[in-house]
Amino acid sequence: MKFKEYPYEHLDENELHEQFLKIEDKLKNAKDYEEFHEAFKELDKLNRHVQTMSSLCNVRHTIDTKDAYYTKENDHYDHILPLVQNDLVNATKTIWASPYFNDLKKDVPETYFLLKEMEMKAFDEKIIEDMQEENKLASAYQALVASADVEFDGEHYSLAGLEVKMNDADRKVREEATKAYWGWFEDHEKEIGELYDKMVKVRTRMAKKMGYDTFTPLGYLRMTRLDYDENDVANYRRQVLEDVVPFANTLYERQKNRLGYDTLHVWDEKIEFLSGNPKPKYDREEMVKRALKMYKELDPATGEFFQFMVDHDVLDLDSYPGKAAGGYCTFFPDYESPFIFANFNHTSHDAEVLTHEAGHAFQVYSSKGIEPADCIWPTMESCEIHSMSMEFFTYPWMKMFFEEDVDKYYFNHLSGDVKFLPYGVLVDHFQHEVYAHPEMTPDERMAAWRRLEKQYLPHKNYEGVPVLEKGGWWMRQLHIFMNPFYYIDYTLAQVCAMQFWARMQENDPTAFEDYKKICRMGGTLPFKGIVREAGLKVPFEAGSLKNVMEKTQDWFAKVDETKY
Repeated sequence: MKFKEYPYEHLDENELHEQFLKIEDKLKNAKDYEEFHEAFKELDKLNRHVQTMSSLCNVRHTIDTKDAYYTKENDHYDHILPLVQNDLVNATKTIWASPYFNDLKKDVPETYFLLKEMEMKAFDEKIIEDMQEENKLASAYQALVASADVEFDGEHYSLAGLEVKMNDADRKVREEATKAYWGWFEDHEKEIGELYDKMVKVRTRMAKKMGYDTFTPLGYLRMTRLDYDENDVANYRRQVLEDVVPFANTLYERQKNRLGYDTLHVWDEKIEFLSGNPKPKYDREEMVKRALKMYKELDPATGEFFQFMVDHDVLDLDSYPGKAAGGYCTFFPDYESPFIFANFNHTSHDAEVLTHEAGHAFQVYSSKGIEPADCIWPTMESCEIHSMSMEFFTYPWMKMFFEEDVDKYYFNHLSGDVKFLPYGVLVDHFQHEVYAHPEMTPDERMAAWRRLEKQYLPHKNYEGVPVLEKGGWWMRQLHIFMNPFYYIDYTLAQVCAMQFWARMQENDPTAFEDYKKICRMGGTLPFKGIVREAGLKVPFEAGSLKNVMEKTQDWFAKVDETKY
């Protein structure tokens, strides 16, 4: 069955509520553990169905944000998902109060109980209306960005489409495209600032109602940080400042010298080589064919997985008007099917996003049989280990996409990974500042971003782009709006993935076996447990960043840049 044929049904909120109440009643009145466990499995089945329908709706809405039916359905889920969460939390409380609770612990992964503990601490019926408002604001931001229609050089572009011009070999084209891109954000600065201000205030209001001083502890609960806290994260950010920022600065300096420029402007940052950045030599259709060959050669398990993706047409990779920005992987539990959404733009990003999202999809495909559904995916930072590591494990096949430019790709990709770490912790640090000071005005938030940016990204030169000099870069970062505190995850996972890369450099034959093992484990362990099962060092531990950066510096020291 192809993706277009996956059945979708509108979920009526009253009928859904009645179904949850009936299951809750069965949980309460079970005569023995067998009856209780059957009711628990029934709850899981209903939860899977809600996840399937809401995910189908989200995919079909983001594929075409102009589709009136799925836009209406998306608004419907903004309204009912907080109600569903209320029903789930009530069912969880019933499970916790049951005399069969300890029996269930023998049949269900420990992480299920950790997740549900956090869910109960993060939710109360009194914040349902606030959650509905938050969902509407997030959808409004996503729709606004998707609606962007930027005129450039006589043609019309979406923001994702314009990024192709921002990576053009011609410096003047890059400059003008960058100014056009950020000109759209400047034109919408007031609207975006007000949207985010409302988000910050509604999230803070929810936190206060739940008894928290700020949104931060509630945000950590919502992100299900199972085995670390904001003190661990703050210590990790300090390590990035000490061990990564200086190295990243040397890479930017090398880039400037390699390009022969006196100054590295913001429109130059994406260009690594005067001879041009590496680009895939093929269109989307051919890239998918080659990816299938690659995954069949990598391992039988990855071959089976990617054949499924192709056969079921669950890859939507092209960029076109009306399509939402960004890339993601989701899962439809009822159909045991992952789905990959991306916006190809004819840059090396296409290969990166394909392998990245395929890492997510391979993990969920590998762990799809885990029960309950809450444990199929691990928590976010663990999910990103699978995606970012897959980018490295596919290195030996990148010649199939980049041909003679493959060495450029390796340089560009690894350099980008190092440079990303300071940016990733900047996004995290900014959000900690925002939610610690919810009274800040939109202008003060802009200033806060720019102040932190100068710490983590001191090389930035925004001359000629006033909205960026003012501190506007964060306006394009989808996660800040849609998933607060979801970003440090990428950097933690990047450090883990780079450890896999270091093992590949040493021809460690167990590296990919360890990777497959943690994919099969899904969410049955928290972050630190998964990292250790993979044979990696937890990023919070002293020296973890220093060690991997030293190995990366050694690699760059051996590269002869003149050949590029």
